[in-house]
Amino acid sequence: MRHLFRTPPAATQRGELRDRHEDGHRLHHLLWRLGPGVRVCSSAVLGGGIGPRAWILNAQVPGGYPRLDPDRHLAEIAAAEGLTGPGAGLMTAADVAAYTTGHDGGVTATVTAGLGVRGWAAAPDTATRAPHRPGTAEVPGPPYRSEDAEVPGSPYRSEDAEAPASPFRPGTVNIVVTLPVALSDAALVNAVATATEAKVQALLDAGLDCSGTPTDAVCVAAPEPGQDGGEPFAGPRSTWGARIARAVHTAVLAGARTAP
Repeated sequence: MRHLFRTPPAATQRGELRDRHEDGHRLHHLLWRLGPGVRVCSSAVLGGGIGPRAWILNAQVPGGYPRLDPDRHLAEIAAAEGLTGPGAGLMTAADVAAYTTGHDGGVTATVTAGLGVRGWAAAPDTATRAPHRPGTAEVPGPPYRSEDAEVPGSPYRSEDAEAPASPFRPGTVNIVVTLPVALSDAALVNAVATATEAKVQALLDAGLDCSGTPTDAVCVAAPEPGQDGGEPFAGPRSTWGARIARAVHTAVLAGARTAP
């Protein structure tokens, strides 16, 4: 059975919580029906980049996700929902039904957080060269130190270069931000950076020794700009950037405190 919570088709609303059954699993996804006149800047695996988007989908998948075509999988879920037009799709192994939200001055941030796989963005090279396999766990390492870069690593082996690319690992902290005002291209990119900064601040405030997970994703949705080009700034000390930062911080902090 599918459950639908209807919300007005506006970029300022949080997503509808839906459920589905796949391969014996009951899974959830959040769905934003943005409608016309909205564009998104995102790092989403489906529909990433900057451009008009009619919808955003944040889909839960089982732990040890076995598929190697997440973009196709997301497109299948979108088609089952009857979605048309360009959209952005994210994935996570976290419990999507446990999403958290933050609101500030018209900005809404919706977050799904699962932090079992986490670490620091600036990690030694060995942390990025180890192959990832679905279902394997990562042990959070210590913060990166500049002196670590000076320690000789393991010798190069030809088989390392020939190793196949690692399977896709679903991200565990996904952030969707919606605004009621248009942003310029530069401000949209800045908004993603601001949301990421606020995420890291919230994780540290929650007592977690990390900057995130290896595959976090961010989506920022705002109306398309008119002749004025949209708001020019979205850094944390601009009007709208500050609202983004506070909304994201609230949502991530709440999710981090309850995440497994």
